[in-house]
Amino acid sequence: MTKAEVIAEISQKTGIEKADVLTTVEAFFKVVKDSMTEGHNIYVRGFGSFVNKKRARKVARNISKNTSLIIEEHYIPSFKPSKTFVAKIKGSKKVKAAAAKA
Repeated sequence: MTKAEVIAEISQKTGIEKADVLTTVEAFFKVVKDSMTEGHNIYVRGFGSFVNKKRARKVARNISKNTSLIIEEHYIPSFKPSKTFVAKIKGSKKVKAAAAKA
């Protein structure tokens, strides 16, 4: 499902115009990006958490040139779904049917 499809579905279910939904969704994503850039985590109860994960310093190898390089400690954005969200996905018959087809 694309962002446009999500916006269309929210608009259909709520009766709010697509332009207003688009503005709201874009504002949400901007707040998430800006907050995480500043080092803050975001917790949405019943949905999940957007958190910054720390990756330790490590030595990587370029096997084609037979050299090693150092990757410094850094942070990456991550999403951790809530327990209720995970339980809903595990219990979904449509997800199981789609997985069986694949």
